[in-house]
Amino acid sequence: MKNILIVTILLQSIILWGQSPVDFVDPFIGTSNYGATNPGAVMPAGMVSVVPFNVAFKKGEENKYEKDSEWHSRPYVYENKFLTGFTHVNLSGVGCPDLGSILLMPTTGELELDPEKNGTTYSNEEASPGYYTNTLDKYDIKTEMSATLRTGISRYTFPKGQSNILLNLGLGLTNETGAMLQIKSNTEVEGYKLIGTFCYHPEDVRPVYFVAKFSKPAKSYGAWKKMPAFKGVEGAWTRYNDQYKPYDQYQHQMVGDNIGTYFSFDTEDGESIEVKVGVSYVSIENARKNLEAEQADFDLEKTRNQNVKKWNDMLGRIQLEGGSKEDKTIFYTALYHVLLHPNIIQDVNGEYPTMESYGVKNANGKNRYTVFSLWDTYRNVHPFLSLVYPDLQIDMVHSMLDMYKESGWLPKWELLSMETTVMVGDPATPVIADTYLRGLTNFDTDLAYEAMKKSATQLTDNKLRPGIQFYDRMGYIPESTGSDIWGGTVSTTLEYNIADWNLAQFAKALGKTEDAQFFEKRSKSYQKYFDKSTGMLRPIMDDGKWLDPFNPEAGKNFEPVIGFVEGNAWQYRFYVPHDIKGLAHLLGGEQHFIEELQKCFDTDNYDMANEPDITYPFLFNYVKGEEWRTQKTVRELIRKYYYQAPDGIPGNDDTGTLSTWLLYSMMGFYPDCPGNMDYTLTSPVFDKIKIELHPDFYPGQNLVIETVNNQGDNYLIDQIQWNQNKHPQYFINHHELVKGGVLKFYLK
Repeated sequence: MKNILIVTILLQSIILWGQSPVDFVDPFIGTSNYGATNPGAVMPAGMVSVVPFNVAFKKGEENKYEKDSEWHSRPYVYENKFLTGFTHVNLSGVGCPDLGSILLMPTTGELELDPEKNGTTYSNEEASPGYYTNTLDKYDIKTEMSATLRTGISRYTFPKGQSNILLNLGLGLTNETGAMLQIKSNTEVEGYKLIGTFCYHPEDVRPVYFVAKFSKPAKSYGAWKKMPAFKGVEGAWTRYNDQYKPYDQYQHQMVGDNIGTYFSFDTEDGESIEVKVGVSYVSIENARKNLEAEQADFDLEKTRNQNVKKWNDMLGRIQLEGGSKEDKTIFYTALYHVLLHPNIIQDVNGEYPTMESYGVKNANGKNRYTVFSLWDTYRNVHPFLSLVYPDLQIDMVHSMLDMYKESGWLPKWELLSMETTVMVGDPATPVIADTYLRGLTNFDTDLAYEAMKKSATQLTDNKLRPGIQFYDRMGYIPESTGSDIWGGTVSTTLEYNIADWNLAQFAKALGKTEDAQFFEKRSKSYQKYFDKSTGMLRPIMDDGKWLDPFNPEAGKNFEPVIGFVEGNAWQYRFYVPHDIKGLAHLLGGEQHFIEELQKCFDTDNYDMANEPDITYPFLFNYVKGEEWRTQKTVRELIRKYYYQAPDGIPGNDDTGTLSTWLLYSMMGFYPDCPGNMDYTLTSPVFDKIKIELHPDFYPGQNLVIETVNNQGDNYLIDQIQWNQNKHPQYFINHHELVKGGVLKFYLK
């Protein structure tokens, strides 16, 4: 009997090992079609990611490669096959270029420093969580890489002869080209690279420091600088114009634009050289400490195994049964993408750069997070983190409040402790309010309320809410006939409305009744934009008249349009999730609301690839008897836009926002409005989903979602049960779910 038990346990272990979550992650999903993800090696929330860089050049006519003139916001595009190195600091799923820096490139033969000439096609490409590999065709070099939180490690297996490893500090996605390097020995180089100007904000610049070490001493080494076009006497030094000028090993330090360093070796056939790189945003000394603490040895396999274990631990908080292999793959890959950002910025000693300054503080044992794409993520990513990863979410709130203490303002679109002010609205307010209302209250609520109220009430020099003086006095922001000073006035007002409504809920929870009433009332001011003649939210000019002419479909394809940001009047028409019943009343009642909402989809005005209308499929649930439309629409959108392929995300993932939509939709519930604790329900894709509830935050042990008769074309809900009791509504409260239990759907 004992032997049978042992065999059974071993078989179960083998089955579980073969189906661990990392086995269902495909890092190539989203690397095409402007998904802006990449297949590089990275840990959850990792500061460092080692990513193939292939966007500097693209294939031209007659199989030649030419400089890529297209605008790219990521270091890697699946269709491009001309590689110029591997970067160590990167962003995933963002809409503007930055980082893509500290670039290593292995080559063979005589030194060639120009990336247009030393770049190569590649083959045998593979990627999985914590690991990336390919073969560089020109050189027959096998490349492999992995990462810890703050370091990257690469292994290059060379043929016999002279082999080189170049460190290029000029090439990258950032508009900055300045750098410094110092060669410490024939196995080590240190320095920094300037990065910044995200979305072309030239004042947002910060150094990223590094230390790189090689597993084998170089036979020769040196530095180079790409020379600018000479502007002196005509004809002088023309041979150096726009060329890379090398310096020998006696040149140990280099400062300037477009610089780099090379290390050359004699290698035997099949000999491997490893390179490990430590990174810091504080100092070279800290980059060295990070490297010593996290990558003491040259051991890529050890690093990869540790990385995979961490990914399995994090992804394993949600367990799936049923569904196809592709369903599991797109689900776990989406979960993988969600956990990439925000990422940590503090070093192993706790130090990090302070917000909007070059000061340094210590996180004192907490994680300090960066890369807050809040206009995107406030809608669903942070509610998702609060449910599944509340330990991460509470540290993110602490980070946001520390940013307020350091700079005087909450973040809007923060990157590396710099405020880029990209996009509109006041998105930190709904994130913090929603977090508190979900039961994650272990933060300084007085400080949070002070920060949120400041952004909502300061009428002059308001960094977060431009145009607030109009919004506060008139309830809307008018369009200026003389300029486009405010940009998307309707979009901005709607965002302020949602922030105000969340602030009202927060104030109510804190017992601040008068404030709650004020912000609740102001949150309904979108009604001033409602135009009965069109049924649309229509821009108002500064003379009080409607914008005329007015085309509700203008801006449908991201072209500039008056009144709206990244969308048109249709895509913002229903974006008042805090007051759907009020909007339905304006539209003439529930039936007309349903007809017009359906028309948004039928006329191809619904944009799956962007955030303003991301909740619309779930709004049918607000009208009794029409809930089937949500179930039908959500399932159709999943099958149309999400699949296992490089273009298997409908657009820019926006640091996990589109991926989070998929996660919720496949599980059968969605937070259609931050600050509202009711999830709206739809039919799940899987037979069984188990979400492990964090014991430090929630009373329940597991939230289990089961689906009965989940086969064929069944996606319509026949009945819902919660803990064996009939659940008559298509909404369920967050605080019920976190008590633990079974939410069961019967399909037909």
